[in-house]
Amino acid sequence: MEYALSIELRYLLYTALLLLVMWIPYILAQIAQLGLVTALSYRDEDKMPDWAKRLKGAHYNLVENFAPFAAIVVVGEIIGLHTATTATCAAVFFWARLVHPFAQVTRVWGTRTLLFAIGWAATLVYAWLVLTAVTQPAVMQGALLLPSG
Repeated sequence: MEYALSIELRYLLYTALLLLVMWIPYILAQIAQLGLVTALSYRDEDKMPDWAKRLKGAHYNLVENFAPFAAIVVVGEIIGLHTATTATCAAVFFWARLVHPFAQVTRVWGTRTLLFAIGWAATLVYAWLVLTAVTQPAVMQGALLLPSG
């Protein structure tokens, strides 16, 4: 059986995969710097190379930005909102977040903030599209949220 993913869900999946593997380089750097036992004991978290600290910061930043992006993509999927703009927003978010850790590690002036802002703006535009696509809010009826009307 084959399943088709929307472009938006595909980029959400790519971003989730990025989030899943982004920790590996900085943990390996910490192990190389401190040794396996010390690194796994959490005693010297600050004793890792500067590039690894910056990558860890970029990873945490993606963790913080992934949830809102994912929620917006899922709501868009539920309501069936698929446009060239939603697909572009999903792609832009993913590519900005893919390059963001490299900008954070290399410290090229302005690139980290610019890439963060690009991903953030793509999330906001996507959210606006989802919010404006919904014509009426649901109303509370008993314990269930039911469409009004």
